Amino acid sequence: MDRSSRSRRLASVVAMAAAAALTLAGCSSSSGGKKAEEGGNAASAGKATTPRMTVALITHQAPGDTFWDIVRKGAEAAAAKDNVKLVYTADPNAGNQANLVQNAIDQKVDGIAVTLAKPDAMKSVLAKAESSGIPVVGLNSGMGEWQKLGLMSFFGQDESVSGEAFGKKLNEVGAKKTVCVIHEQGNVGLDQRCSGLKKTFKGSTQILYVNGADMPSVKSTITAKLKQDKSIDYVATLGAPIAMTAVQSVGDAGSKAKVATFDLNKELTGAIKKGDIEFAVDQQPYLQGYLAVDALWLYKNNGNYSGGGEQPVLTGPAFVDKSNVDRIAEFAEKGTR
Repeated sequence: MDRSSRSRRLASVVAMAAAAALTLAGCSSSSGGKKAEEGGNAASAGKATTPRMTVALITHQAPGDTFWDIVRKGAEAAAAKDNVKLVYTADPNAGNQANLVQNAIDQKVDGIAVTLAKPDAMKSVLAKAESSGIPVVGLNSGMGEWQKLGLMSFFGQDESVSGEAFGKKLNEVGAKKTVCVIHEQGNVGLDQRCSGLKKTFKGSTQILYVNGADMPSVKSTITAKLKQDKSIDYVATLGAPIAMTAVQSVGDAGSKAKVATFDLNKELTGAIKKGDIEFAVDQQPYLQGYLAVDALWLYKNNGNYSGGGEQPVLTGPAFVDKSNVDRIAEFAEKGTR
């Protein structure tokens, strides 16, 4: 892939939207422009008649983490529109994830979309993908590393900026002492969220590590922390399932702490409505999955570079609280937010 040529294709996120619109215009319509049927999935605007291609989506999803169901649903929607065979695999272990990328290379897929939670472990195998002529895009994790690793585009949010926004929000709601719960040690994106929070939050912040693959352990660890330190008035979690568990921990500890989090799912929007969760930062995982697959289709068929090959395409952050949760919940019920 010619990196010098790519650097001359600087583009804004607005240009990405324009490219997407052109993509749809070039597709043959299979729906006649009809809206999605009531109660159905997200609306479809047509289907490509381009040759069938295969895209591998490889993430660091841990078992039971519903966040990735939304990413996958977005990827599947783009695959259906673009006549793409989507092969989804995942492993939270960085070495195993790298092996999954190697498997995709061996299968001679037409494109790879990958998360970079632990980028150092992916460096070697991604170099192999590039030398094999397979285009690779990044999503969700690794905004600070995707260009160094030779990826074509990136779709996600700046985790440091997101964390800083979270810290400012805590200031606005009058928080004084927070514990930032990291559920996967070594995940650079999660570390950046807590670091960003600490940078802007005027109160005191402690880091608490838990094992996100073991929810009973998560619950007991947060409960013990809240019992040990009654001055904690906010628990900041970095994923929706962890947030829902933290709500239980607050009750078990007899704590007055409130819970706020990064990321959404259907259950969490309901918890915001009820007041169990104060607010959440949404990075739109459906959009990350959708754009990653669509970008590979655009590159193969049109030679397009999303973000011009130099700029990430941002999908967040945005805050969800009681003021706007009703609207967001409508889409969360469909599995798209």
